[in-house]
Amino acid sequence: MRTNIVFVSLWFSLAAGQLHPNKPAEYQRLPSLREAAYIQDAWKNERVARIPSLLKKYDIDAWLMTQREHAEDPIWWSIKNSTDFDVHRRTVVLFHTNTSSLNGQPNPMIWIDNTGSVWPELRNVLEHYDPKRIAINVDRDIAFGAGLHVGELAVLFEELGEKWMSRTVNEPMLSVEYVATRVDSQLPYYRKMQEIIWALIEEGFSHEIIVPGKTTTEDLEWWFREKMQTLNVTTWSHPRISVIVEDPTTPGWKGTKSIIQEGDLLHIDFGITAMGLNTDTQHLAYVLRTNGPNPETDAPESLKEGLRKSNRMQDVLLGNMQAGLTGNEVLRKSMDQIESEGIEGHFYSHPIGDWGHDAGAVIGFVNLPAEVPILGELPILSNTYYSIELHAYHFIPEMNQTLKFRQEEDAHWVAQTGKWEFVRGRQEKLHLIDARKRGLVPFVVMPG
Repeated sequence: MRTNIVFVSLWFSLAAGQLHPNKPAEYQRLPSLREAAYIQDAWKNERVARIPSLLKKYDIDAWLMTQREHAEDPIWWSIKNSTDFDVHRRTVVLFHTNTSSLNGQPNPMIWIDNTGSVWPELRNVLEHYDPKRIAINVDRDIAFGAGLHVGELAVLFEELGEKWMSRTVNEPMLSVEYVATRVDSQLPYYRKMQEIIWALIEEGFSHEIIVPGKTTTEDLEWWFREKMQTLNVTTWSHPRISVIVEDPTTPGWKGTKSIIQEGDLLHIDFGITAMGLNTDTQHLAYVLRTNGPNPETDAPESLKEGLRKSNRMQDVLLGNMQAGLTGNEVLRKSMDQIESEGIEGHFYSHPIGDWGHDAGAVIGFVNLPAEVPILGELPILSNTYYSIELHAYHFIPEMNQTLKFRQEEDAHWVAQTGKWEFVRGRQEKLHLIDARKRGLVPFVVMPG
């Protein structure tokens, strides 16, 4: 059993009450599908226009991809038009630096073919362009740099021969940086998505939805899924709702299949997907005890203190996330700092954006709390989004248990300050479920 530690009250006061939104969330209206397609294509065009400068940064003359329908390279999903849902036939893509014979030519050059005619055309382009270093996505460790299927690689060897295949190189950071980097105009819509998340949680973790002694965590998971449908958003990860109890294992991603009772500490982990973007959020809620000799009107102070520890860990991590440092460097600095402050916990934060677990450096894994091979050695990139995911341990005397206070909020890079900020603040107050309000106090989430 871990013992509770008395903390200096100063940083508790600094961590609490500053970043929690000061008014309830409102469901936001996202653009229509047609309007969203126009917006997403503008984002894609802005991102693709950066590729020539990325090629030069990594000393690459051309970036070649080939893929078949139903076997797309992960990069395809970040370079495609919004109305494309898969590649057609064999799709070959060649990015270049807009120099030499390809100056003024389309970038990328794209061939869609099921006859084999692409290969003499591609060879002709290469002969005139004469690239010295051709990147192909064949990395053995980083998924975003490993999208070339083995069958397509064999075809490249057959069709391009030794001359061009001897010039191919593996440069996974090309893929990582392209996928991870955001454009400024995405942020207003990402803020709307974050407010949708908060509105979902505030309604789902309320007396209108949860009936203690009856509602199960699975009931609540499916309520979230159905509610998303009505909001025209989807998800990349099924909501997982748990009753938090002492557990010596690393955090899992399965709900606890529990009947929710008064006195329970609830946890949710989920995200939404819309407009080609993804979110990832974890919040905590407490079910007030309404019966017995001492009915509650607020959560026990020990639970609030546990949340404040997690908040402090968020502060520490964001303060150490300097662009250019590796994920492992940030992890070590952050672990040393919380240890010096008497906090016990784990970090396992990750990039987010095009994917729920996006390209870039990770800062810890749940099963690798001290150092992460390969992905932890990547550099933290500016102009990206991160899910600040972690937990702090805190002893709860009312339960005689040490619980994990699991938190996750999405943050974005602020170029003007060179620092990170939460997209819509963070949870600093437990969501409260009060059964006495059911049928008496209507819960209303206003549309944005």
